[in-house]
This record gives sequence, structure tokens and C-alpha cells, in this order.
Amino acid sequence: MQAVTTASLATGREKWLGHAAMLLFATLIAGSFSIGHLAAPHVGSAALNAVRFTFACLLMGAAVFAVLGRAPALPGPRAAGRLAILGLLMAGYFILMFYALKFASPVSTGAVFTLIPFMSAGFGWLFLRQVSRPTVLISLIIAAAGSIWVIFRGDLEAILRFDIGWGEGVFFFGCACHAAYAPLVKKFNTGEPVVEFTFWTLVASTVWIAAIGASQIASTDWTDLPAIVWWAIGYLAIFTTAGTFFLVQFASMRLPASKVLSYGYLTPAVIIVIEGAVGHGWATASVAVGALVTVMGLVFLALAPDG
Repeated sequence: MQAVTTASLATGREKWLGHAAMLLFATLIAGSFSIGHLAAPHVGSAALNAVRFTFACLLMGAAVFAVLGRAPALPGPRAAGRLAILGLLMAGYFILMFYALKFASPVSTGAVFTLIPFMSAGFGWLFLRQVSRPTVLISLIIAAAGSIWVIFRGDLEAILRFDIGWGEGVFFFGCACHAAYAPLVKKFNTGEPVVEFTFWTLVASTVWIAAIGASQIASTDWTDLPAIVWWAIGYLAIFTTAGTFFLVQFASMRLPASKVLSYGYLTPAVIIVIEGAVGHGWATASVAVGALVTVMGLVFLALAPDG
């Protein structure tokens, strides 16, 4: 009995460590919206992401050496084609995200971000014929309802008129790219190590960003950018690339995939706290209620059985 109890405690501790890792993940992701909003007026989205992804490639290349003990193997022609598609989707997501942050608040863009799991379930059925469990679908519907309330600023008349902001509308298409990316990773990966596959996807994204934003990158006065831009690039490259990659991998070994995915629901609520804490103003009570509804989606799924 003592052995069983000890084993159960160990299992419970590992699950709590997984939940703690994903809480940190949600905080780091939320921070990217706030710092991105500050940097967006000073530099083009393609230029910022080109530098950010270059640094991220270097970090992930080092991770390949650390994990596999060798340099990344060059992909073959068919693999390169698959990586090009994934890279374009990732590039589209990040370019549209930082473009949207020029027009929309971090809270509302964070709310759009929480729609990704809902859209990803649709793409999962389209590409992989995956069917989500009822528990997952219910939590996604709850979270989507809260997100829509935040996106429309808690204004029922705006919802009825479908009066969506330009920034939120742009970012919706970026999130669709992200949502399609998730199931395609599983479809396109043919057994390559995850860290190596991620490295080449980042390389492909960097190439696409450089190609799409070549004129913007060339016209940027890199010596005259304010410090916030470089802080944003460093934060995004280190914490929302290498950091979140590690946290997701860590949590995925301890929690079911559906529960790992659900932590994206925390994004609007955490952004509200960050924006208020740094003096950018607190969200209205109506908007905060919508953010809390998305958290309910997470709680519903987190408390559900793992089966």
C-alpha cells in the first residue's frame, strides 16, 4: 500500500509540474503580445520577425547539437517541400500578428489567439480526419464564446453587426495559418527528430519572411531603432521560441495533449493582468468577464479525466 501511495504521489507531482510549466508558457506567450504592441509602431513586422527568427534558428541549431550531438541533417527534396509549406504558415502567422498589433490591443489580439484550438480541431478533421472528444469540443466552444465577447469589446450590438476591428480581422487569418500548421506538422513529419524538424521549419520561416519583407528589411534603419525593439526581438527569440518549445515538450511528457493545448485559453486573462500591472490600463469589467469565460474552458478541460 505504501508503495502504491508513493507512486501515486510521484505521478501527482509530475502532473502538477506539467501544469506549472504550462502556466509559465501562457505567461510568456501573453508577454509577447504586450511587448510586441510596444515595438510594433517602430519597426515593420517582417523586419522584426526576420531578425527574431534568425536568432531563433541559432538557438534551435544549438538545441539540435545539445539533444542529438550532431549538426542538423539536410532535408531531401520532398521533405524540403513540406517544410516550405509549414514555414510559409508560420511566417504568415507572425507577420500578420505584429501587423495586427499596430491597430488592435494586446487583449483583443490575445482573444483571437484563443480561437486557434477551435480552428485547429477543424483543420485536424480536414487533414487527418481527427475527431475531438466531446469534452474537448465543449471546452473549445466555451473558450470561443468568451473570446468572441472580448474581440467585440463586450458590445452585444457590435457582435450582432459583426463590427470587428481591422487588427482583429487581420490577426484572425494569421491564427488560421497557425491552426493549419499544427495538424500539418503531424501529417508532414515522417519520423524526423522533433528538435531537428523544428529547426528546419524555423529556417524555412526565416527564408519566407526575408523574401516577403525584403524591401522592408532593406529600408529599415537598424542603427536608429529604439531600445524596445531590441528588447522585443530578444524576448521573442529566447522566451517565446526556445523557452516555450522546452516548456511544451516538458509538459507533453506529463499531461495529455488536449490539456497542454488548453493553456492557450489563459492568454487574454494574463494579458489583462500584465497590461494593468505595467500601467497601460485595465480592461473593462465586461471584457474581463469574457476573458474569464475562456479560463472556464481551460478549467473544464483541466479537471476532466485524462482518458
